[in-house]
Amino acid sequence: MARRRIERVNEQLRRELMELAQREVKDPRVGTFTITAVEAAPDLSFARVFVHRRAQEGEAPELMEGLRAATPFLRGELGRRLRLRRIPDLAWQWDRSFDHAQRIERLLDEVRPSLHEDPGPGEGDGPD
Repeated sequence: MARRRIERVNEQLRRELMELAQREVKDPRVGTFTITAVEAAPDLSFARVFVHRRAQEGEAPELMEGLRAATPFLRGELGRRLRLRRIPDLAWQWDRSFDHAQRIERLLDEVRPSLHEDPGPGEGDGPD
């Protein structure tokens, strides 16, 4: 039962933080990004917020600085919007799963041409 509650709280935090970041945060370092997931502790003392941005790697530290600077504002707004006894401390973390998936895709693209090469005569023609 508690796990389902935390999952619902995680999703609500993700939605609210995304809306607040897009509409209320005025810091130019933040810009456009996506919150991919939120993982709150069972006691809601803290939550890891995973973010991703389609941009150059050099912009990732700038985004994280902007988000850290906006954290007190975001926690205050979450406190006004959500009915929770405790608003978790937010720990911003870069979501590397997209980068990892792209790397795997590139590796697969390198392997695929060798898998689909036409077999030579007599090789792999099937039953005769």
